[in-house]
Amino acid sequence: MLRRNLVLDLSTAFGFGTTFGYLWWYGFHLPRVRERDTYYARLEQERAEARE
Repeated sequence: MLRRNLVLDLSTAFGFGTTFGYLWWYGFHLPRVRERDTYYARLEQERAEARE
């Protein structure tokens, strides 16, 4: 009984951890990184145009 509960608890924890990790990575982190990179690329382009 204890072993069955342990396996269930561990598999549930790993399942939820993996699921929410993917949700955070693809739903929050990557869009924010893309937004940041776009901002700095635009800023660099504006500075290059201002130097010319």
